[in-house]
Amino acid sequence: MEPIRILIADDDPGMRTVLRMLIRKSEGYALVGEAENGEQLMELYERLRPEVVLMDVEMPGLTGMECAHRIQDRNPRTVLVFATAHEQYMKSAFEVYAFDYLVKPFRNERALNTLRLIRERLRGANVEERPIQASGGASAGRMMLKHRDGISFVDLNAIMLIQREERATVLYLSDGSRYVTGDSLQDMEERLPADLFFRTHKGYIVNLNFIDSISPYGRWTYIVKLRGTALDALITHDRFEALQQRFS
Repeated sequence: MEPIRILIADDDPGMRTVLRMLIRKSEGYALVGEAENGEQLMELYERLRPEVVLMDVEMPGLTGMECAHRIQDRNPRTVLVFATAHEQYMKSAFEVYAFDYLVKPFRNERALNTLRLIRERLRGANVEERPIQASGGASAGRMMLKHRDGISFVDLNAIMLIQREERATVLYLSDGSRYVTGDSLQDMEERLPADLFFRTHKGYIVNLNFIDSISPYGRWTYIVKLRGTALDALITHDRFEALQQRFS
């Protein structure tokens, strides 16, 4: 199994040494790069595309939070972990759906446990699944979609997932086709019928009829598995509660 690619960022060389040692102690990880400021972090992220970013909040230039927002717009599945001496940023970390928030000085065991949980989530360890049973099916018409190749008319019932990807919005259909559009996820949400589609996360909209199960993923997030496909999506804790109410 391929090791998990992880990138670290902290302006303190001593802390980078600590993080480096923790990663060496963690099975299944490969440290692909180190950054000492926000601009360097984003340059390394674009070039190396790590699966996990472990970073400080306060760094020269771009802050950790600013980097987190940019990373999520490129790939919302990137696992973000903050390691900082400042507790006041925890609410902001919640808003970017960080996997965890480590407050310095943290115990090594605490950080190693976080890395273990990430490994289990990313490499398919067994976790409790919560099936979502839909009562009946929704129906809808078609949507005109402008994309880089022109205009398509898409059957709404065939759209399984809409997500942010590489600063664009991507639609995945049940026949395996994929459309890329410049419309924002907010624009798409406003055009879609609310009885069929559900915004699970700032980076995802799912077709309710394709939801198969939901499993824990991070500190504030779950993962939504879709029926008949390897595609999945993230859902935040508050949106999961809203989804439960919808099906109750």
